[in-house]
Amino acid sequence: MDRNLGVGLLLARISVGLPMLFYGIGKVINGITFIQGMLVDKGLPGFLGYGVYAGEVVAPIMILLGFRTRIAGLVFAINCFTAMMLAQSTQLFTLNDNGGLTVELLLIYLLVSLSLFFTGSGKFALSTSSKWD
Repeated sequence: MDRNLGVGLLLARISVGLPMLFYGIGKVINGITFIQGMLVDKGLPGFLGYGVYAGEVVAPIMILLGFRTRIAGLVFAINCFTAMMLAQSTQLFTLNDNGGLTVELLLIYLLVSLSLFFTGSGKFALSTSSKWD
């Protein structure tokens, strides 16, 4: 029944972890001033912007390695939800020029990372013995 489950979970981890890590690296290189500005514009403290490093650098690395994937998946999902609410809240129910949801990429990241929260990392992971793997 689950003969390919481990491979499927590995592919899911790579599918969300690797692309998001590039976003995170971009923020490490270029900074997060624009995120802090959006937070301040919404009446929130700018220092909360540093959370993006947990959601776009640390969590994707953990997901890729398969280390505490359930925790990392939840952090990643919260990061995606926050990004949608902060940067794209006016576009949640709008369509792009091709007929797809404007926020579809973030929505896919959110849903796959949330599914990893429920499933865990699978057998092809750095750690498989903790309830958080």
